[in-house]
Amino acid sequence: MIMHRKSPEDQPRIGVYVCHCGVNIAAKVDVEHVRDFAASLPGVVVSRDYKFACSDPGQELIQKDIREHDLNRIVVASCSPQLHERTFRRTCADAGLSPFFFQMANIREHVSWVTVDPGAATTKARALVAAAVRRVARAEALALRQVPVRPEVLVVGGGIAGIHSALTLANAGKKVFLVEREPTIGGHMAQLDKTFPTMDCSACILTPKMSDVKNHPNITMWTYSEVDEVSGFTGNFKVKVRRKARYIKEELCVGCGDCVDACVMKKEKVQVPDEFNVGLSKRKAVYMPFPQATPACMVIDPKQCLQLMKGKCAQTCVDACERAAVDFDQTDEIVEIDVGAIVMATGFRPFDAKRIPEYGYGRFDHVYTTLEVERLVNASGPTGGEVVLRDGTVPKTVGVIHCVGSRDRRHNAYCSKVCCMAALKMAHLVKERTGAEVFDFYVDMRTPSKGYEEFYDQVLSEGVQFIRGRVAEVTDWAMTPEEEGKLVIRVEDTLIGVARRVPVDMVILAVGLEPQVDTAEMQRRFNISCSQEGFFLERHPKLAPVSTFTDGIFLAGACQGPKDIPEVVAQAGAAAAEALALVDRGHVDIEPNTAWIEEEACSGCKTCIPLCPFNAITRDEEKAIAVVNDAMCKGCGTCVAACPSGAAQQNMFTDEQIYEEIEGVLAYV
Repeated sequence: MIMHRKSPEDQPRIGVYVCHCGVNIAAKVDVEHVRDFAASLPGVVVSRDYKFACSDPGQELIQKDIREHDLNRIVVASCSPQLHERTFRRTCADAGLSPFFFQMANIREHVSWVTVDPGAATTKARALVAAAVRRVARAEALALRQVPVRPEVLVVGGGIAGIHSALTLANAGKKVFLVEREPTIGGHMAQLDKTFPTMDCSACILTPKMSDVKNHPNITMWTYSEVDEVSGFTGNFKVKVRRKARYIKEELCVGCGDCVDACVMKKEKVQVPDEFNVGLSKRKAVYMPFPQATPACMVIDPKQCLQLMKGKCAQTCVDACERAAVDFDQTDEIVEIDVGAIVMATGFRPFDAKRIPEYGYGRFDHVYTTLEVERLVNASGPTGGEVVLRDGTVPKTVGVIHCVGSRDRRHNAYCSKVCCMAALKMAHLVKERTGAEVFDFYVDMRTPSKGYEEFYDQVLSEGVQFIRGRVAEVTDWAMTPEEEGKLVIRVEDTLIGVARRVPVDMVILAVGLEPQVDTAEMQRRFNISCSQEGFFLERHPKLAPVSTFTDGIFLAGACQGPKDIPEVVAQAGAAAAEALALVDRGHVDIEPNTAWIEEEACSGCKTCIPLCPFNAITRDEEKAIAVVNDAMCKGCGTCVAACPSGAAQQNMFTDEQIYEEIEGVLAYV
């Protein structure tokens, strides 16, 4: 239905469209009443209600009305502007109307979804429509500005997500800078023995891709490096990368290992835990993380090297290196690069099982995490692939505990997504290598992806005993002769309704995935958001799962949330595609809702400069006033609200527009 109302020539000619959104709005808001109410407002020429305003027929209806009724302002009362503001702006532009003569009233998220009483919902919807009508009457015909985009892309993180993103972009002909904080790329996947559910060799899959990164002409790979500073704006980011001193000349080192053999840290007691083997073996001050490390270059640990710590060493490593690659005079190097887009692929960290003391990790020698067992079963691991306990024995009974640090409100309430399959993989591998009797303690078995349920069935058929229930405790306190010298897992078996004590030789904890320890610092450095769990936050969980609220920065892999390898690779490809679309376009449109400074009113007090979260405001020392960089300004309005003299103003949010909107709400509540 449609209501018409004549408008004086000196007023804007406004069209109002109230969307049913199926039943999302219409089930709570009386849209016909809101439509009739809108028709009575000053300046409204056309008022309609429509089932789905965002549909093609809905957009065509708006365009038809613009032409037939000479409309010069449009209001759509529907859902969040985040979803469809661009849709309706484009609709207006296609009809020959400035897209900034459009205003959206959110009567779904702000009204129907949060208001219980239908009468109150309708009243609130009326008020928001009235506010939008009054505000749009003061709208100005602004213009988008275009800023050129640099073709280079920065990928932060060299795990499988960063590797896949970098290769995808590089194969498309783009220059890529890959920055990894560890001495080698590969990430956690390099530590794995097999990958579920196909049980492919992890190294066989990963190392060819690592070599491709190292040898690709379009990729500049910087390992043992970190991003120190990010400035600039979408399409034109300026990045400072700190290349930490390896004390080994990368261009000369061939990874022969002579310096390792010569290092004076030959005694086991003075060596340090090997990070790659999760502390199950030790390394010297000079080392290569693992045999397939990329680059195949040694690194000297400055916190362990006697020469670097005390200046007291025979420097046998220097004498042993025929290529003169050892260089104790090296210092950190700062490299500045300009890029058009950034892909964040910083990954995750495993949950620290010591935070659950009742499971005995760190107290009992025979309690391991899944990542530690990955290294035990790996042929290049500390035991050559043999599942041998710290006392040298082979376990005959093994307990695998799920959800360690996940689905636990004391630590992480979320599901870590990979733990069930990782636990099943451990059960399969341990049983395969040792023939041990394996008990699997699970809360709920979650195997939702391709081939996962079949893998669960396979492990079940191999004789693994599944016990449903959250483990209460792992103890060494024996109550029967059978428990002597064993670890005892106390659990309530919820399927048969009894409390059980299961003695085992070895306990494997399937630990969850957590954000990196420096995620909050990285969040500030890259000016992106984090979710409640601490992972980087995407722009929209469904429509923009790899984009962030900072245009030009995209997310790949487990830095955005727990994921298995196939999902990580898929998201890495999506992030690369988004970055490629941005840099291939060659320019980026800058929203005109930017702040600006009224020079005559600016007192030069500098209040706005430190408050700007985007560093978009500087001071013109000659004029003694603040200056806004339009390209960097994101229209947050912080400076406008803080300016004591009112000199800071913002397009699309002028004082006049805001006052009109407030008056519209107050007049009809």
